[in-house]
Amino acid sequence: MSNDTLALFGGTPTIAAPLEPFHSIGEDEVAAASAVIRSGVLSAYIGAPGEGFMGGPHVKAFEAKAAKYFGVRNVVAVNSWTSGLIAAVGAIGIEPGDEIITTPWTMAATATAILHFNGIPVFADIDPVTFNIDPASVEKLISPRTRAIMAVDIFGQSADMRALRAIADKHGIKLLSDTAQAPGALQDNKYAGTLADIGGYSLNYHKHIHSGEGGIIVTEDDRLADRMRLIRNHAEAVIRSSDPAELNNMLGYNFRMGEIEAAIASVQLDKLAARVASRQKAAEAFTRGIADLPGLTPPVTAPGNTNVYYVYGMTLDIDALGVSRERLVEALRAEGVPWLMAGYQNVHLYPLFQHKIAYGSKGFPWNQPFVSRDIDYSRGICPVAEDLHARTFLGLNLCMGEYGDSDIDKLVAAFHKVWGNLDALKAH
Repeated sequence: MSNDTLALFGGTPTIAAPLEPFHSIGEDEVAAASAVIRSGVLSAYIGAPGEGFMGGPHVKAFEAKAAKYFGVRNVVAVNSWTSGLIAAVGAIGIEPGDEIITTPWTMAATATAILHFNGIPVFADIDPVTFNIDPASVEKLISPRTRAIMAVDIFGQSADMRALRAIADKHGIKLLSDTAQAPGALQDNKYAGTLADIGGYSLNYHKHIHSGEGGIIVTEDDRLADRMRLIRNHAEAVIRSSDPAELNNMLGYNFRMGEIEAAIASVQLDKLAARVASRQKAAEAFTRGIADLPGLTPPVTAPGNTNVYYVYGMTLDIDALGVSRERLVEALRAEGVPWLMAGYQNVHLYPLFQHKIAYGSKGFPWNQPFVSRDIDYSRGICPVAEDLHARTFLGLNLCMGEYGDSDIDKLVAAFHKVWGNLDALKAH
Protein backbone atom coordinates (compact mmCIF):
# COMPACT_ATOMS: atom_id res chain seq x y z
CA MET A 1 0.00 0.00 0.00
CA SER A 2 1.33 3.45 -0.88
CA ASN A 3 2.97 5.56 1.82
CA ASP A 4 0.61 8.29 0.68
CA THR A 5 -2.41 6.27 1.77
CA LEU A 6 -3.95 7.68 4.91
CA ALA A 7 -3.47 5.62 8.05
CA LEU A 8 -7.22 5.96 8.49
CA PHE A 9 -7.57 3.76 5.37
CA GLY A 10 -4.82 1.27 6.20
CA GLY A 11 -1.68 3.25 5.34
CA THR A 12 1.39 3.71 7.53
CA PRO A 13 1.02 6.47 10.15
CA THR A 14 3.28 9.46 9.61
CA ILE A 15 4.18 9.53 13.30
CA ALA A 16 4.82 5.91 14.20
CA ALA A 17 5.95 6.39 17.82
CA PRO A 18 4.17 8.70 20.28
CA LEU A 19 5.75 12.12 20.65
CA GLU A 20 7.45 12.82 23.95
CA PRO A 21 5.15 14.48 26.49
CA PHE A 22 6.42 17.54 28.30
CA HIS A 23 8.19 16.75 31.57
CA SER A 24 8.57 19.91 33.62
CA ILE A 25 10.03 18.49 36.82
CA GLY A 26 13.80 18.09 37.05
CA GLU A 27 16.42 17.69 39.72
CA ASP A 28 16.16 21.37 40.71
CA GLU A 29 12.52 20.90 41.66
CA VAL A 30 13.28 17.63 43.45
CA ALA A 31 15.98 19.35 45.49
CA ALA A 32 13.71 22.28 46.36
CA ALA A 33 10.86 20.02 47.46
CA SER A 34 13.20 17.75 49.41
CA ALA A 35 14.65 20.69 51.32
CA VAL A 36 11.16 21.72 52.41
CA ILE A 37 10.30 18.19 53.51
CA ARG A 38 13.51 17.90 55.50
CA SER A 39 12.78 21.22 57.20
CA GLY A 40 9.58 19.73 58.63
CA VAL A 41 7.65 22.93 57.82
CA LEU A 42 5.18 22.04 55.07
CA SER A 43 2.96 25.02 55.87
CA ALA A 44 3.26 27.84 58.37
CA TYR A 45 -0.15 29.44 57.92
CA ILE A 46 -2.37 30.25 60.87
CA GLY A 47 -5.93 31.44 60.31
CA ALA A 48 -5.66 34.17 62.94
CA PRO A 49 -3.96 37.55 63.35
CA GLY A 50 -0.20 37.41 63.68
CA GLU A 51 2.94 36.46 61.81
CA GLY A 52 1.55 33.13 60.62
CA PHE A 53 -1.30 34.83 58.78
CA MET A 54 0.96 35.50 55.75
CA GLY A 55 2.31 31.95 55.47
CA GLY A 56 5.72 30.36 55.61
CA PRO A 57 9.13 31.47 54.34
CA HIS A 58 8.88 29.77 50.94
CA VAL A 59 5.46 31.27 50.22
CA LYS A 60 6.67 34.74 51.17
CA ALA A 61 9.88 34.37 49.16
CA PHE A 62 7.98 33.12 46.11
CA GLU A 63 5.54 36.03 46.29
CA ALA A 64 8.41 38.53 46.45
CA LYS A 65 10.21 36.83 43.57
CA ALA A 66 7.08 36.73 41.39
CA ALA A 67 6.31 40.39 42.15
CA LYS A 68 9.77 41.35 40.92
CA TYR A 69 9.51 39.11 37.85
CA PHE A 70 6.13 40.42 36.70
CA GLY A 71 6.83 44.01 37.81
CA VAL A 72 3.91 44.45 40.19
CA ARG A 73 3.54 45.76 43.74
CA ASN A 74 1.62 42.78 45.07
CA VAL A 75 1.56 39.04 44.51
CA VAL A 76 -0.78 36.78 46.47
CA ALA A 77 0.02 33.07 46.15
CA VAL A 78 -2.94 30.68 46.37
CA ASN A 79 -3.54 26.95 46.16
CA SER A 80 -5.14 27.14 42.70
CA TRP A 81 -6.02 29.73 40.10
CA THR A 82 -9.68 28.91 40.69
CA SER A 83 -9.10 30.11 44.25
CA GLY A 84 -7.41 33.19 42.82
CA LEU A 85 -10.43 34.01 40.70
CA ILE A 86 -12.79 33.64 43.65
CA ALA A 87 -10.58 35.86 45.80
CA ALA A 88 -10.37 38.49 43.05
CA VAL A 89 -14.16 38.65 42.60
CA GLY A 90 -14.69 38.91 46.34
CA ALA A 91 -12.03 41.57 46.75
CA ILE A 92 -13.69 44.06 44.42
CA GLY A 93 -16.70 44.07 46.72
CA ILE A 94 -19.52 42.86 44.50
CA GLU A 95 -23.02 42.71 45.95
CA PRO A 96 -25.51 39.88 45.31
CA GLY A 97 -27.03 40.43 41.89
CA ASP A 98 -24.11 42.47 40.53
CA GLU A 99 -23.09 41.45 37.03
CA ILE A 100 -19.64 40.63 35.68
CA ILE A 101 -19.17 40.30 31.93
CA THR A 102 -16.91 37.48 30.80
CA THR A 103 -16.32 35.10 27.90
CA PRO A 104 -17.78 31.65 27.27
CA TRP A 105 -14.50 30.56 25.65
CA THR A 106 -12.79 29.62 28.89
CA MET A 107 -12.62 27.09 31.70
CA ALA A 108 -15.77 27.03 33.83
CA ALA A 109 -14.08 28.50 36.93
CA THR A 110 -13.90 31.91 35.26
CA ALA A 111 -17.68 32.14 35.39
CA THR A 112 -18.39 30.13 38.53
CA ALA A 113 -16.04 32.35 40.56
CA ILE A 114 -18.62 35.10 40.01
CA LEU A 115 -21.40 32.91 41.38
CA HIS A 116 -19.47 32.25 44.59
CA PHE A 117 -20.49 35.71 45.80
CA ASN A 118 -23.98 35.51 44.24
CA GLY A 119 -22.88 37.64 41.32
CA ILE A 120 -24.36 37.02 37.89
CA PRO A 121 -22.13 36.04 34.95
CA VAL A 122 -22.98 37.73 31.65
CA PHE A 123 -21.36 36.25 28.54
CA ALA A 124 -19.91 38.34 25.72
CA ASP A 125 -18.89 36.90 22.37
CA ILE A 126 -15.28 36.45 21.26
CA ASP A 127 -13.04 37.78 18.53
CA PRO A 128 -12.93 35.24 15.66
CA VAL A 129 -9.20 35.78 15.12
CA THR A 130 -7.67 35.84 18.63
CA PHE A 131 -10.50 33.92 20.38
CA ASN A 132 -10.36 36.47 23.21
CA ILE A 133 -13.34 38.41 24.51
CA ASP A 134 -14.66 40.97 21.99
CA PRO A 135 -14.72 44.53 23.42
CA ALA A 136 -17.57 45.52 21.09
CA SER A 137 -19.70 42.69 22.47
CA VAL A 138 -18.77 43.72 26.01
CA GLU A 139 -19.84 47.31 25.43
CA LYS A 140 -23.30 46.19 24.29
CA LEU A 141 -23.82 44.20 27.50
CA ILE A 142 -23.04 46.93 30.05
CA SER A 143 -25.99 47.47 32.41
CA PRO A 144 -26.57 49.49 35.59
CA ARG A 145 -25.63 46.36 37.57
CA THR A 146 -22.33 45.70 35.75
CA ARG A 147 -19.52 45.76 38.29
CA ALA A 148 -16.59 44.36 36.31
CA ILE A 149 -15.27 42.85 33.09
CA MET A 150 -13.37 39.58 33.44
CA ALA A 151 -11.16 39.11 30.39
CA VAL A 152 -9.47 35.80 29.63
CA ASP A 153 -6.09 35.67 27.89
CA ILE A 154 -6.93 32.49 26.08
CA PHE A 155 -4.39 30.14 24.49
CA GLY A 156 -1.39 32.33 25.27
CA GLN A 157 -1.97 35.94 24.28
CA SER A 158 -3.56 38.89 26.00
CA ALA A 159 -7.06 40.10 25.31
CA ASP A 160 -7.41 43.66 23.97
CA MET A 161 -6.79 45.29 27.32
CA ARG A 162 -6.51 48.77 25.82
CA ALA A 163 -10.10 48.65 24.57
CA LEU A 164 -11.36 46.86 27.67
CA ARG A 165 -9.67 49.39 29.97
CA ALA A 166 -11.33 52.22 28.07
CA ILE A 167 -14.74 50.57 28.55
CA ALA A 168 -14.08 49.91 32.24
CA ASP A 169 -12.95 53.47 32.88
CA LYS A 170 -15.89 54.90 30.93
CA HIS A 171 -18.38 53.02 33.10
CA GLY A 172 -16.47 53.16 36.40
CA ILE A 173 -16.12 49.40 36.73
CA LYS A 174 -13.23 47.05 37.50
CA LEU A 175 -11.19 45.10 34.96
CA LEU A 176 -10.08 41.58 35.90
CA SER A 177 -7.82 39.32 33.89
CA ASP A 178 -7.78 35.52 33.89
CA THR A 179 -4.30 34.91 32.49
CA ALA A 180 -4.16 31.25 33.47
CA GLN A 181 -2.85 30.23 30.05
CA ALA A 182 -0.56 33.15 29.26
CA PRO A 183 2.10 33.79 31.92
CA GLY A 184 5.04 35.45 30.22
CA ALA A 185 3.00 36.91 27.35
CA LEU A 186 3.38 40.63 26.71
CA GLN A 187 1.13 43.43 25.57
CA ASP A 188 2.85 46.73 24.86
CA ASN A 189 5.92 45.35 26.67
CA LYS A 190 3.98 44.71 29.88
CA TYR A 191 3.14 41.27 31.17
CA ALA A 192 -0.34 39.97 30.43
CA GLY A 193 -2.25 39.79 33.68
CA THR A 194 -0.67 42.96 35.05
CA LEU A 195 -2.77 45.22 32.80
CA ALA A 196 -5.95 44.72 34.82
CA ASP A 197 -6.96 45.84 38.31
CA ILE A 198 -6.41 42.21 39.30
CA GLY A 199 -4.91 39.44 37.18
CA GLY A 200 -3.10 36.19 37.65
CA TYR A 201 -1.80 32.85 36.50
CA SER A 202 -2.40 29.14 36.93
CA LEU A 203 0.35 26.79 38.12
CA ASN A 204 -1.36 23.45 37.55
CA TYR A 205 0.11 20.47 35.77
CA HIS A 206 -0.18 21.42 32.09
CA LYS A 207 0.63 25.12 32.44
CA HIS A 208 3.88 26.98 31.71
CA ILE A 209 4.70 27.08 35.44
CA HIS A 210 3.84 23.81 37.15
CA SER A 211 3.80 23.23 40.91
CA GLY A 212 1.12 20.54 40.90
CA GLU A 213 -1.58 23.01 41.81
CA GLY A 214 -1.32 26.69 42.58
CA GLY A 215 -2.00 30.22 41.45
CA ILE A 216 -0.47 33.69 41.43
CA ILE A 217 -2.67 36.77 41.84
CA VAL A 218 -1.13 40.09 40.76
CA THR A 219 -2.28 43.65 41.44
CA GLU A 220 -0.94 47.17 41.87
CA ASP A 221 -3.71 47.99 44.35
CA ASP A 222 -2.63 47.50 47.97
CA ARG A 223 -6.18 47.48 49.32
CA LEU A 224 -7.33 44.82 46.87
CA ALA A 225 -4.24 42.77 47.69
CA ASP A 226 -5.01 42.95 51.41
CA ARG A 227 -8.61 41.87 50.81
CA MET A 228 -7.46 38.90 48.73
CA ARG A 229 -5.02 37.88 51.47
CA LEU A 230 -7.93 37.96 53.91
CA ILE A 231 -10.17 35.87 51.67
CA ARG A 232 -7.28 33.44 51.17
CA ASN A 233 -6.95 32.75 54.89
CA HIS A 234 -10.15 32.75 56.96
CA ALA A 235 -10.94 36.46 56.68
CA GLU A 236 -13.79 36.38 59.17
CA ALA A 237 -11.38 35.30 61.93
CA VAL A 238 -8.80 37.96 61.11
CA ILE A 239 -10.43 41.19 59.99
CA ARG A 240 -10.99 43.70 62.77
CA SER A 241 -12.83 46.45 60.87
CA SER A 242 -16.45 47.33 61.66
CA ASP A 243 -16.87 49.18 58.35
CA PRO A 244 -19.50 47.37 56.24
CA ALA A 245 -17.54 48.19 53.09
CA GLU A 246 -14.50 46.41 54.52
CA LEU A 247 -16.48 43.47 55.88
CA ASN A 248 -18.11 42.92 52.49
CA ASN A 249 -17.31 39.38 51.22
CA MET A 250 -15.02 38.63 54.14
CA LEU A 251 -16.26 35.06 54.43
CA GLY A 252 -12.80 33.58 54.12
CA TYR A 253 -11.58 30.33 52.66
CA ASN A 254 -8.53 28.16 53.00
CA PHE A 255 -6.84 29.07 49.71
CA ARG A 256 -3.35 28.78 51.14
CA MET A 257 -0.39 27.56 49.11
CA GLY A 258 1.86 25.02 50.82
CA GLU A 259 5.60 25.38 51.25
CA ILE A 260 6.44 22.52 48.87
CA GLU A 261 4.38 24.05 46.07
CA ALA A 262 5.93 27.47 46.66
CA ALA A 263 9.46 26.05 46.52
CA ILE A 264 8.73 24.19 43.27
CA ALA A 265 6.98 27.20 41.73
CA SER A 266 9.98 29.38 42.53
CA VAL A 267 12.27 27.04 40.58
CA GLN A 268 9.77 26.86 37.73
CA LEU A 269 9.51 30.64 37.51
CA ASP A 270 13.23 30.74 36.67
CA LYS A 271 12.49 28.52 33.67
CA LEU A 272 9.48 30.43 32.34
CA ALA A 273 11.34 32.56 29.78
CA ALA A 274 13.09 29.53 28.28
CA ARG A 275 9.83 27.57 28.08
CA VAL A 276 8.06 30.46 26.39
CA ALA A 277 10.89 30.79 23.88
CA SER A 278 10.80 27.05 23.15
CA ARG A 279 7.06 27.08 22.44
CA GLN A 280 7.33 30.20 20.34
CA LYS A 281 10.07 28.54 18.28
CA ALA A 282 7.92 25.42 17.80
CA ALA A 283 4.85 27.47 16.86
CA GLU A 284 6.76 29.58 14.35
CA ALA A 285 8.25 26.48 12.70
CA PHE A 286 4.85 24.78 12.52
CA THR A 287 3.30 27.92 11.02
CA ARG A 288 5.92 27.97 8.28
CA GLY A 289 5.31 24.29 7.61
CA ILE A 290 1.54 24.54 7.12
CA ALA A 291 1.40 28.00 5.54
CA ASP A 292 0.47 26.64 2.10
CA LEU A 293 -2.37 24.38 3.23
CA PRO A 294 -5.69 25.72 1.91
CA GLY A 295 -8.59 26.22 4.27
CA LEU A 296 -6.37 26.24 7.37
CA THR A 297 -5.57 29.49 9.16
CA PRO A 298 -2.80 29.42 11.77
CA PRO A 299 -2.92 31.54 14.94
CA VAL A 300 -2.83 35.32 14.58
CA THR A 301 -1.08 37.32 17.29
CA ALA A 302 -2.63 40.76 17.74
CA PRO A 303 -0.48 43.88 17.22
CA GLY A 304 1.46 44.76 20.37
CA ASN A 305 1.10 41.22 21.73
CA THR A 306 3.43 38.29 22.10
CA ASN A 307 2.01 34.78 22.25
CA VAL A 308 3.25 32.04 24.59
CA TYR A 309 1.22 29.35 22.74
CA TYR A 310 -0.43 27.39 25.48
CA VAL A 311 -2.58 26.19 22.60
CA TYR A 312 -1.78 26.61 18.91
CA GLY A 313 -5.25 27.68 17.78
CA MET A 314 -6.25 27.27 14.12
CA THR A 315 -9.45 27.81 12.17
CA LEU A 316 -10.80 25.70 9.33
CA ASP A 317 -12.74 26.84 6.27
CA ILE A 318 -15.01 23.82 6.27
CA ASP A 319 -16.98 24.96 3.22
CA ALA A 320 -13.86 25.36 1.12
CA LEU A 321 -12.35 22.09 2.33
CA GLY A 322 -15.51 20.06 1.80
CA VAL A 323 -14.60 17.86 4.77
CA SER A 324 -15.90 18.13 8.32
CA ARG A 325 -13.59 19.00 11.18
CA GLU A 326 -14.40 15.68 12.83
CA ARG A 327 -13.24 13.77 9.75
CA LEU A 328 -10.02 15.82 9.56
CA VAL A 329 -9.31 15.21 13.23
CA GLU A 330 -9.97 11.50 12.80
CA ALA A 331 -7.46 11.38 9.94
CA LEU A 332 -4.84 13.47 11.79
CA ARG A 333 -5.08 11.32 14.89
CA ALA A 334 -4.69 8.18 12.81
CA GLU A 335 -1.47 9.71 11.46
CA GLY A 336 -0.24 10.01 15.05
CA VAL A 337 -0.89 13.70 15.70
CA PRO A 338 -1.38 14.02 19.49
CA TRP A 339 -3.12 16.55 21.71
CA LEU A 340 -5.60 17.85 19.14
CA MET A 341 -8.57 19.92 20.27
CA ALA A 342 -11.74 19.86 18.18
CA GLY A 343 -13.51 22.89 19.59
CA TYR A 344 -13.00 24.31 23.05
CA GLN A 345 -15.66 25.48 25.52
CA ASN A 346 -19.02 27.22 25.49
CA VAL A 347 -19.53 27.72 29.19
CA HIS A 348 -22.87 29.49 28.77
CA LEU A 349 -24.29 26.27 27.31
CA TYR A 350 -23.37 24.14 30.33
CA PRO A 351 -26.43 22.72 32.14
CA LEU A 352 -25.74 24.93 35.17
CA PHE A 353 -26.40 28.05 33.08
CA GLN A 354 -29.05 26.58 30.80
CA HIS A 355 -31.16 25.62 33.81
CA LYS A 356 -29.91 28.41 36.10
CA ILE A 357 -29.36 26.08 39.02
CA ALA A 358 -26.30 26.63 41.20
CA TYR A 359 -27.05 26.79 44.92
CA GLY A 360 -29.80 24.37 45.81
CA SER A 361 -32.31 23.25 43.20
CA LYS A 362 -34.68 26.24 42.95
CA GLY A 363 -32.75 28.63 40.69
CA PHE A 364 -30.71 30.56 43.25
CA PRO A 365 -29.30 33.20 42.79
CA TRP A 366 -30.99 34.07 39.48
CA ASN A 367 -34.52 33.85 40.92
CA GLN A 368 -33.89 36.27 43.79
CA PRO A 369 -35.24 39.83 44.08
CA PHE A 370 -31.69 41.21 44.17
CA VAL A 371 -31.24 40.11 40.53
CA SER A 372 -32.68 43.00 38.57
CA ARG A 373 -33.20 41.37 35.16
CA ASP A 374 -33.40 38.09 33.33
CA ILE A 375 -30.03 37.10 31.90
CA ASP A 376 -30.10 35.24 28.59
CA TYR A 377 -27.88 32.17 28.28
CA SER A 378 -29.64 30.66 25.29
CA ARG A 379 -27.88 29.17 22.29
CA GLY A 380 -27.16 31.94 19.81
CA ILE A 381 -26.07 34.72 22.19
CA CYS A 382 -22.38 34.14 21.31
CA PRO A 383 -22.49 33.11 17.63
CA VAL A 384 -18.75 33.40 16.99
CA ALA A 385 -17.80 31.27 19.99
CA GLU A 386 -20.53 28.76 19.24
CA ASP A 387 -19.58 28.29 15.59
CA LEU A 388 -15.88 27.95 16.40
CA HIS A 389 -16.67 25.33 19.02
CA ALA A 390 -19.11 23.41 16.85
CA ARG A 391 -17.39 23.48 13.45
CA THR A 392 -14.25 25.44 12.76
CA PHE A 393 -11.75 25.59 15.64
CA LEU A 394 -8.82 23.17 15.64
CA GLY A 395 -6.21 23.37 18.39
CA LEU A 396 -2.87 21.74 19.05
CA ASN A 397 -1.90 21.78 22.72
CA LEU A 398 1.71 22.92 22.65
CA CYS A 399 2.02 22.79 26.44
CA MET A 400 1.57 19.02 26.43
CA GLY A 401 4.66 18.14 24.39
CA GLU A 402 8.39 18.80 24.12
CA TYR A 403 8.21 19.49 20.35
CA GLY A 404 11.79 19.39 19.09
CA ASP A 405 12.63 20.19 15.47
CA SER A 406 12.05 16.61 14.31
CA ASP A 407 8.67 16.54 16.07
CA ILE A 408 7.56 19.65 14.21
CA ASP A 409 8.73 18.11 10.93
CA LYS A 410 6.59 15.03 11.66
CA LEU A 411 3.55 17.12 12.54
CA VAL A 412 3.92 19.17 9.38
CA ALA A 413 4.25 15.99 7.31
CA ALA A 414 1.10 14.55 8.91
CA PHE A 415 -0.93 17.65 8.12
CA HIS A 416 0.34 17.70 4.53
CA LYS A 417 -0.52 14.04 4.11
CA VAL A 418 -4.09 14.58 5.31
CA TRP A 419 -4.55 17.69 3.18
CA GLY A 420 -3.13 15.79 0.22
CA ASN A 421 -5.88 13.20 0.65
CA LEU A 422 -8.91 15.47 0.99
CA ASP A 423 -10.55 13.83 -2.01
CA ALA A 424 -10.15 10.42 -0.37
CA LEU A 425 -11.73 11.74 2.82
CA LYS A 426 -14.65 13.14 0.85
CA ALA A 427 -15.11 9.82 -0.95
CA HIS A 428 -15.19 7.80 2.26
